[in-house]
Amino acid sequence: MPTTLTTDKHNYHEDCLTVIRHLEGGEPPRLLLHVCCGPCGSFPLTLLAPHFHLTIYYANSNIYPEKEFQKRYKNLKKLVSGLKREYGFKIKVIKAKYEHEKYMEPLRAYAELPERGYRCKLCYEKRLREAFIYASKHGFPYVATTLTSSREKDSQLINKIGLGLEQEYQNVKYLPSDFKKGLGNRRRQELIARYELYVQKYCGCEYSKR
Repeated sequence: MPTTLTTDKHNYHEDCLTVIRHLEGGEPPRLLLHVCCGPCGSFPLTLLAPHFHLTIYYANSNIYPEKEFQKRYKNLKKLVSGLKREYGFKIKVIKAKYEHEKYMEPLRAYAELPERGYRCKLCYEKRLREAFIYASKHGFPYVATTLTSSREKDSQLINKIGLGLEQEYQNVKYLPSDFKKGLGNRRRQELIARYELYVQKYCGCEYSKR
């Protein structure tokens, strides 16, 4: 019996814009935005800051080595300072503790898998779960992630993970996204150039670096 294949993908960027439109005219809610790096955070911050009270959650213990973790954090702070100077955005940044070995322990069994495989899925879920836990404990009604900015990552999968976690943490809503869409890639490049941001050449962990 033949199998019907489909390449249809859900438009999570439009979902994001729909939520934003529904918020217009009201008091902006608090949003905890997991940010993986400055370049990936560039367009999302400009899109979301006018509509939410934004707090960045830099929780990325996957990054190796620690020097790289700190370099990306410094680069993110540079972006936030530039956006405040140019647009007046007041964005708080929270840096989670760097615990690389502890973070990577459940991922080691999948060391030989290629990028975008099961190891990466677990990594997306771990970071999103960390964000949901923090948001739940600290009264953030919304969570989102800039992981969907990267062309190297599966935005469909990331959004499905986020929506699944929303069912577990019912006091926190997941804001869907696909920050590559809606001129996101072009705006990303413009902002990288404007603020002279460091662009890393691998996702984060030692396996992606290899």
